[in-house]
Amino acid sequence: MVKYIDGDIVKGKVTGIENYGIFLSFDDGSSGLVHISEISDGFVKNVNEYANIGDYISVKVLSVESDSHYKLSIKALSSKLNKNKHCHINETTSGFENLRIKLNEWVRDFDSKN
Repeated sequence: MVKYIDGDIVKGKVTGIENYGIFLSFDDGSSGLVHISEISDGFVKNVNEYANIGDYISVKVLSVESDSHYKLSIKALSSKLNKNKHCHINETTSGFENLRIKLNEWVRDFDSKN
């Protein structure tokens, strides 16, 4: 019997980590996979940087694969949080002029620090 449905946010225990994703188990004996593409909005070079075996992590249920296996997402949680933030960029009449003026200074500062 399916305990969770699409869209549920649940906490599971990390039981395995592979190059392609993170495996979780849940209290009822069901399990799921967070595919590498569902870990972060950014590039994931090493899945091990996002979880350790034994960790408990929150995930969103994307779909029910079978009675005891789920397709899961970590990034869907952060995307949901970020959608509530509104970012408005005001354009200026100078366009890229400020960038042109400051670029050489920024490069010099960077070179002097490295």
